[in-house]
Amino acid sequence: MRPLDTKAILEGRKPGRHSVGLIAGIVVSVLCMLLMLGYLLLSGLVGAGTAGVVAFLVSLVAAVVPVTILVPLILLLDRLEPEPNSVLLFAFLWGAGVAVLTSFVLNTLGMELYTVPVFGEDLGAYLSAAVGAPLVEESAKGLALLLLLWRRRHEIDSSTDGIIYAAMVATGFAFVENVSYFLGALFTEGAAGFAVTFVLRGIIAPLGHPLYTAMIGLGVAYAATHRGVGRLFMPVLGWLGAVVLHALWNGSTAFGWTGLGLVYALLFCVLVALIVVAVRDRRRQVAAIAHYLPQYIPTGLVTPHDIQMLSTMGGRKRARAWARQVAGARGRRAMEDYQLAATELALLHRRLDRGVARPDWWERRDAILALMHMAREAFLGRAVQPAAPTWTQQPTDSGFLRRSDFQHVIAQAHAQQGGMPPQPPATDWRQGPPQQQPPRWGP
Repeated sequence: MRPLDTKAILEGRKPGRHSVGLIAGIVVSVLCMLLMLGYLLLSGLVGAGTAGVVAFLVSLVAAVVPVTILVPLILLLDRLEPEPNSVLLFAFLWGAGVAVLTSFVLNTLGMELYTVPVFGEDLGAYLSAAVGAPLVEESAKGLALLLLLWRRRHEIDSSTDGIIYAAMVATGFAFVENVSYFLGALFTEGAAGFAVTFVLRGIIAPLGHPLYTAMIGLGVAYAATHRGVGRLFMPVLGWLGAVVLHALWNGSTAFGWTGLGLVYALLFCVLVALIVVAVRDRRRQVAAIAHYLPQYIPTGLVTPHDIQMLSTMGGRKRARAWARQVAGARGRRAMEDYQLAATELALLHRRLDRGVARPDWWERRDAILALMHMAREAFLGRAVQPAAPTWTQQPTDSGFLRRSDFQHVIAQAHAQQGGMPPQPPATDWRQGPPQQQPPRWGP
């Protein structure tokens, strides 16, 4: 029997199929990013010849530094239930490409055709930065999140997921924008101006854009995980919050270091609040695992000890170390698949309880169960005297070293993978009920 498409199951897509829309979005975003970077390179070349090219390269390298710090920090929030790399890549590239290019064009046109002619050069430039830029830039970044809400809403399981996608879009945006700012500082103020700009944008306030756009991420996450009228308004409220925070930061320049310090303190409070949200979401996800997975104990796929292991980050880490010891690198990968599949199963049940699950939820459930079963197969027969899992007293206290008859679920998953029509829904846990709102499964 051919192996299951692990990546496809975990990402919730049909095996062997890739999203044309996602690929198109990545390609368009890359082209826009290259176009914007090409414009900045050309500006450097025209303005200062070879020295301008060198200045562009220095600015490009300097702009990469905050990205190498921010992206790992963002992904640190996503350890329990990581988002698909392809969707994270799309979010980053949208910010670095489509959002930046759109903002550059609209901000330039707005300043040259309206604010400067109407209000004068100084006031017009200030209003463009304090009012026009937040409106345009948060709209351009927020559009990516609306696209994810439209096409990938089932990837958004919590507020943290919204924060993560928003932060990736904003980090991509800040990356290319920083190249522009660093290059401008080198041209106008030399090395000293470049150093000040780098410290301000790259060290003191690198989280500016991620914090603004995280407000939109929270609104989109609410819309993806709730029903009712409120979900229609929350993305708009999130966008307003992002625009206000962005405008406060840009507008604070008129009030010197005092104004900058006050807004900086406000943004720090926002950061703390987002961390609290992420911690709360992780606790809720752990609670979902403990709440929903016990009904699968009769299948043999999990035991009470396995559920306890899955409910803590430390337990998961020790389980991966045990898996590597017993079955090598293949065992570690299998344990990672098992842990993520179990988490996805719990979150699928939570979406069912909220009434926001996809119509074919039971097909996804069967695929997840099949993946959990296949992941355990990596450990069976690997050692004559298998070491007891570190989270149990005896090897038989965990399902990882016990065989169980689960071939009917494997066959069901293969039928779905091969494009065959699924079996008619039933009312027990093996096959989903036909109702939109299913009953609880139990032993």
